[in-house]
Amino acid sequence: MTPPARQDAAVTPLRFGYGTNGLADLRLDDALSLLADLGYDGVGLTLDHMHLDPLAPDLAARTRRLAHRLDTLGLSVTVETGARYVLDPRRKHGPSLLDPDPDDRARRVDLLLTAVRVAADLGAHAVHCFSGITPEDTGTEEAWQRLTAALVPVLDAAVTAGVPLAVEPEPGHLLATVADFHHLRRALGDPDALGLTLDIGHCQCLEPLPPADCVRAAGPWLRHVQIEDMRRGVHEHLPFGAGEIDFPPVLAALAATGYQGLTVVELPRHSHAGPHFAAHSLPFLHQAATAADVPLTRIPTATDLPAPAAPPPGVSSATPQGSSS
Repeated sequence: MTPPARQDAAVTPLRFGYGTNGLADLRLDDALSLLADLGYDGVGLTLDHMHLDPLAPDLAARTRRLAHRLDTLGLSVTVETGARYVLDPRRKHGPSLLDPDPDDRARRVDLLLTAVRVAADLGAHAVHCFSGITPEDTGTEEAWQRLTAALVPVLDAAVTAGVPLAVEPEPGHLLATVADFHHLRRALGDPDALGLTLDIGHCQCLEPLPPADCVRAAGPWLRHVQIEDMRRGVHEHLPFGAGEIDFPPVLAALAATGYQGLTVVELPRHSHAGPHFAAHSLPFLHQAATAADVPLTRIPTATDLPAPAAPPPGVSSATPQGSSS
């Protein structure tokens, strides 16, 4: 299949957002107000018990109120589905699309179908999802069969809603790399509704190409982008400047693809200091974009300074972790 045509980069400025999974200690409205005040273009909204609970009553009415609030604040949105315990209070990210129990797999599918409906009602540019970790005693071929079968109704719903599904390669999961995404895409018959969530840190962590080259190679399929710093071989989401990524070439490559969605800061393990990291991430990205001569939707002002090397006293700049979410 011929990749979809992309808009010329000269008229496609980068738009930055911040993930609510990195602001989990804030009420959703407070988080949105903070991001708007800081100058973000949008928000990566993780459906979770504290932020637009997908399992609580009156979801449609709550979604309508949120859509109005986003419009008032001038924030665009993407819908993310990486909440740790939204379906099961005892199993992180459980159940998954690979669960041996078909009823449990159906619960995850139902969550994704709900996410598609929410995304359509919010005017979101994509719905994010991931495969999950291959369960014990499950062969690789069987795991791929479960994943493809589970995604068929979600893709059908995405087509009806007009919202692309953006699958994220996640270290340690069945679908861990961009090459795995292409395996899934081919297995499903290359559907137009299936796109890619590219996490820039994951490129640094385990992809064979450097992050900027990874962005260029993935460009035709990009529907959602997450960004943070990271070190090679270590799946630990880090604040900007605490890892190894050279960001100006990455942002230049991203702008050159013509990608039009949000580029969302992904620091879920830093919610304890979420407002601090939100305040200092955007100036860092603006500085990196300016260094790369990349256009922005919001022109940085003299007050948009690069983030300081160290956070204020009592705030850790990096939280040890084995998984990003």
